[in-house]
Amino acid sequence: MLKDEVNKALKVLQDGGIILYPTDTIWGIGCDATNTEAVQKIFALKQREESKSMIVLIDNDNKLQSYITEVPEIAYQLIEFAENPLTLVMPGARNLSPALIADDGSVGIRVSNHPFCQQLIQRLRKPIVSTSANISGQPSPEYFAKIDHDIIDGVDYVVDIDQHSMEKKSPSTIMRLDPNGSFEFIRR
Repeated sequence: MLKDEVNKALKVLQDGGIILYPTDTIWGIGCDATNTEAVQKIFALKQREESKSMIVLIDNDNKLQSYITEVPEIAYQLIEFAENPLTLVMPGARNLSPALIADDGSVGIRVSNHPFCQQLIQRLRKPIVSTSANISGQPSPEYFAKIDHDIIDGVDYVVDIDQHSMEKKSPSTIMRLDPNGSFEFIRR
């Protein structure tokens, strides 16, 4: 079942589509993080200003260097020892859609521990976008049943995993990390 869902989602992403999928935090809307046209579809669906950035997921921290020019050494320790899912916002973003990179050159990246996300990213060989499955300004849905039908109808594929789970999940902790190792919390 997991393999089938990964295959279906992979095809949609390779074709430039957007998906609704479970993550290690809340349900996300995603696409190939290198495909600007697909990223813009997500902004349109969420009715979100393009100046508000979205995060990207990778499957392991070895890939940070592919998308961040200068990864601070402390980033690896923060990821390894974080008790909850942690998104790191770092400057020097590269090899991603320009639509995902903030005006200051930064991007938020999280290493996902969710089996579906990990397999999908490994098969795609690229990071995927992850943004909360809601219209901009609305509360983030804690589980699938709380996702707005406009979102469900607006994506190209809804992943059929964890849809019946009522476990309440929260968004990740977000921390801004500078190349010199200094950091600040944006969301706890």
